[in-house]
Formats: sequence, structure tokens, C-alpha cells
Amino acid sequence: MVSELRVGDIMTKKVIVASMDDTLDKVAKTMQKYDIGSVIIVDDKTGKHAKGIITERDIVHKVIAKSKDPFKTTVEQIMSKPLRVVKPDTALEEAARAMKENKIKRLPVVNDDNELIGVISEGDIMRIFPAIVDIIEERAALK
Repeated sequence: MVSELRVGDIMTKKVIVASMDDTLDKVAKTMQKYDIGSVIIVDDKTGKHAKGIITERDIVHKVIAKSKDPFKTTVEQIMSKPLRVVKPDTALEEAARAMKENKIKRLPVVNDDNELIGVISEGDIMRIFPAIVDIIEERAALK
């Protein structure tokens, strides 16, 4: 492997979530408020178990383009599922590969009890990419 970095090393720990019975207008306002492109959907019982994800693309393609009412459409009706998740000890390269193969930009991070503890995005990986290049160059110089 190129590096020993794990998902837990760079994941975003403060995850913005919504419950399955929230309406799309509420989720869109949440996205705007926090300047984010997606919201993880959790069960409304504990708020810990990720059930799906809503992205800006979902809102455009599944609500606006289909003339659905965002004030009446619930998150559960359009969220993307099943949700692909990773564990915090997953190698960063493996997470990046999963994103590429599944054509997704974000992966929720769950613990051994399947509770949501973070999220990792392409942006998170790209932010640390220069450091990974430095590590590769340093290792190459040692050989």
C-alpha cells in the first residue's frame, strides 16, 4: 500500500444528518445552511444508524426534474440506498477505490455497531493528496 493512512485519520466527524420523515425543503435548507452537498439520512429512533443519503443531484433529478413538491416529498421517498459504508480502519486507498468503482463522492463511516461516526469524501482525500505524494517521494528516495 502507498500509505498507512486510514479513513478514521481524515474523516469528517461532525456529520450533518436528517431523519427519514423530513421533507426535502427542510433538507435543502440544511444543505444551504451548512454549505454542504449531501446529508446522511438516519433512523429517527436513535439517530445513530445511517439508512441512506440525499445529495444535491438527488434533489435535482428525483424531485425538481420530476415536478415533485419538495414540501410534501419526504427524504425516505428519494434517498439513495442501500448505503455503502466503510469502517474507520479501512485503508484510504480502499475507500478511494470504492468511491471510484461505485461512482460516489462520499462514504459514511460506521463503527462495529454500525453507528454513524463520520463521513469521508473525495474532497477529504484530495486535501491530503499532496502529503501522500510527499510520502511516496520520500520512500522512493530511501530505496
